[in-house]
Amino acid sequence: MKKPAKAAAHNHDHNHCVEDALAAAERLCARKDLRFTPLRRRVLELVWSSHKPVGAYALLDQLRDEDLGSAPPTIYRALDFLIENGLIHRIERMNAFIGCSHPGEAHRGFFLICGECGNAEELHSDGLADSIAASAGRRGFAARDMTLEVTGTCGDCRKA
Repeated sequence: MKKPAKAAAHNHDHNHCVEDALAAAERLCARKDLRFTPLRRRVLELVWSSHKPVGAYALLDQLRDEDLGSAPPTIYRALDFLIENGLIHRIERMNAFIGCSHPGEAHRGFFLICGECGNAEELHSDGLADSIAASAGRRGFAARDMTLEVTGTCGDCRKA
């Protein structure tokens, strides 16, 4: 099994992020009596292997040499499980997936996506979610779900 790489644009050992995500997933699955299969675990590990969103076919390529299943439906089922249980998010504009920094918690997905290095960071902002819901409500619209994807340049790339 490959070890996750150190994040390039973030100045920390990314293995800690992966370990925390896996531990949170194990706790969540145990609490909800869900099966955290070896494939689901490995897909989560691969999604968390960097701060860059990863596509399903890139995951398939990484799993080809491992005996965990490499058919698209198998990977998509694992991704669906991880999304449904709040362990990862889908970045729509990139058709890619990123680890959730608030696993298992009900929250809205707001992302800062760097156009230079490709890293994405989840932003937690109850105020932003409340503001959008209030604006929508003033127009008679009941917001059910929202994901905000903001592109720009991260602090590390701006320093470079």
